[in-house]
Amino acid sequence: MPKLKNEVPKLAKSGNYACVYYGGRRHRLGIWGSPEAKTAYTRFIAELQVNPITFGVKQQPGGDVLVAELADGFFKNIQGRMHPAHISHFKVTIGYLVKIYGDIPADAFSPKKLKAVRNQMVQSGKLCRRMVNDYTGRIIRIFSWGVEEELAQPSIVTALREVKSLRKGEQGTFENPPRKEVPDDFVRRTLPYMSTTVRTMVMIQRMTGMRPSELCAMTVGDIDKTRVPGLWHYVPKRQKTEEYIGTVPIPLGLPEQTLLAPYLENKTGDAAVFSPRTAVAEWNAKRRDNRKTKMPPSQQERNQQRAENPADHIGEFYDRNSYRKAVGHAIRKGNKVLPQDQKIPKWSPYQLRHAQATALEKEGGLDVAQAVLRHTSTATTRRYAHGQLAIAEEVARTRKNPFAKVAESSEESF
Repeated sequence: MPKLKNEVPKLAKSGNYACVYYGGRRHRLGIWGSPEAKTAYTRFIAELQVNPITFGVKQQPGGDVLVAELADGFFKNIQGRMHPAHISHFKVTIGYLVKIYGDIPADAFSPKKLKAVRNQMVQSGKLCRRMVNDYTGRIIRIFSWGVEEELAQPSIVTALREVKSLRKGEQGTFENPPRKEVPDDFVRRTLPYMSTTVRTMVMIQRMTGMRPSELCAMTVGDIDKTRVPGLWHYVPKRQKTEEYIGTVPIPLGLPEQTLLAPYLENKTGDAAVFSPRTAVAEWNAKRRDNRKTKMPPSQQERNQQRAENPADHIGEFYDRNSYRKAVGHAIRKGNKVLPQDQKIPKWSPYQLRHAQATALEKEGGLDVAQAVLRHTSTATTRRYAHGQLAIAEEVARTRKNPFAKVAESSEESF
């Protein structure tokens, strides 16, 4: 049962009526002191505890709930209950929905209006066909929640579900190319131009195949050194697939332990293992070592102020965007000095996960790759592992004709 943000609202008196004040509104319950008012108060508290969010949804004079209010109530409801990635996708979805139909009653929404919102997504040119279909489904989910909370009519969801998904090749849509693995050679040529912290992150991610978000969110307390002798286990607080298979620990072998050990020393359990502040300190130290002139007093004073208040301009944790930008900065930095024939092609941290998947598939098959990447099915793993063609090519190189002798004897008899 969800907890109320404030104390349970008390039964109050307004003239001859019993009432409750909640969400900036007054809710009348009946004549003060009557059994009906007491029953209504008990019912009000019970319904409030089921979902306090719905009591904050303001209805229009006619009793209608606007689409914008329904979407706002849904967004508040999912806070802390979904993975942050899903929440960010719903935020974008709601933006498209409210921009066009935020001011109409939720019960007036229809399949044609849903297709109009979808068309705006297509025309924006920002979303591939698959994401347009995904966001369209999320709109239906918002109205389904509205039906559950009695803020919308059930017939609306039934009608919206009749809208067919966009098929491949439909006018105006486009397909994103599948993400490929990054060759280890590209990574190896980029490493010298990274800070020590980012370099360590890249190497650990390539060896474990974990998601960038999981790597960035790692804290000292998330690492269990006692579960199995010789292995450490990283237990993420949140995992993308935890609602399906639960939280699955990520085993860390000796190579990862050696890289991680310096980043665990003298830190509290909730401290970030990989912090941008550490990376900036490493970068500044390297610049000081390479400095050929004396540092002016004004620069020394600024450095001291930043050291005293690091949170003013540098976060404690990387996120997937800052991590990606750090990798991109290293690539650009390297390409400024490398010869033309050694330029580093652009790549992103998520391709490291694909690289590990492909390597595991080649070495041990899809089942091994699925176990390490913590996928719910091998169908998902196939989108990450791209070694099937290489395996088939190797088989073709060594293939023998099992009917060769039969063919030769047939030619002789002929």
